[in-house]
Amino acid sequence: MATLTIKPKLVVKALLKSLPPRAQEVIIKRYGLGKSPEKMTLEAIGKTYGITRERVRQIENYAIANIQKSKEYETQVSAFKELETMMNEMGSIIAEEDLLDSVSKDISTQNHVYFLLVLGRTFKWQKEDEHFKHRWHVDEATSKKVEEALKKLYKNLKDDDIIPESEMIDTFLNHIEGMNDQYRNNEILKRWLSISKKVGKNPLGEWGVSHSPNIKAKGMRDYAFLVIRKHGSPIHFREVAKQIEKLFNKKAHVATTHNELIKDPRFVLVGRGLYALSEWGYMSGVVKDVIKKILEKHGPLTKKEVIEKVLKERYVKENTILVNLQNPKYFKKDKEGRYSVVA
Repeated sequence: MATLTIKPKLVVKALLKSLPPRAQEVIIKRYGLGKSPEKMTLEAIGKTYGITRERVRQIENYAIANIQKSKEYETQVSAFKELETMMNEMGSIIAEEDLLDSVSKDISTQNHVYFLLVLGRTFKWQKEDEHFKHRWHVDEATSKKVEEALKKLYKNLKDDDIIPESEMIDTFLNHIEGMNDQYRNNEILKRWLSISKKVGKNPLGEWGVSHSPNIKAKGMRDYAFLVIRKHGSPIHFREVAKQIEKLFNKKAHVATTHNELIKDPRFVLVGRGLYALSEWGYMSGVVKDVIKKILEKHGPLTKKEVIEKVLKERYVKENTILVNLQNPKYFKKDKEGRYSVVA
């Protein structure tokens, strides 16, 4: 949380004194500076006074210009300077939501700070677009460098990438050319990353492409994938359900979780209720299918060799493997004691 010594509401109140009554009322309604923090549209304000929305816009523009030329504005220079210093310390370019949230969680206070940003000559607002959120900056050069670096970062990401935060920060930093040393700290770099609409962070703190289910998890299957991946080894579906509730605060019924794991090719059943990720290289299918795939890949193998290879794919008892291997319908043994698939 950023700390301001100024009192935004008192500063705004002093600045509004330079305006005639109706202009004051329009600004208060437009920016949510009154008892209610709700901001009114140009159209709604126009209906209140029986004037067009365009006329309301003219009054708003007049009021802002008038305040900026007033004596009251000059008396509050230190307040604008403090806001500028704070923004420089936060990285110079900041997503609007992050900036306001860092000042206060109170909506009314945020509205007053926002109005000060609108008034301040050094604060530049940029509208959200395909790549970035609404944002403010106090340094054009830094703003451009950060935005270009974010575009390069996104361009080099694959849809299924899941990147640890420290690695993401290092990669991002490599894309920023000629960056001032004062900005080379993790908090600022994470703040810059949050400006992008194309990259994002999942609830486990891992980064990637924002539209990926690995980052923007939407259902039990996505949550299960992240849980198993975080666990790093096969895990029982009951534990998967528990971890979904613990890590994502989502209600996960055991039976529902199990059903979702069965349906999704990202998961492989490797033992009694134990699931792994198929990307880890585990073979799909029941034990019989695994034996068949192993023999087709490696050719005839001894009983010991088959057991060793199957146990790398499945958490089962050796006897289960032997029972399947000795089924003459699927497998045959040659004179050297090696097994192969029945043609």
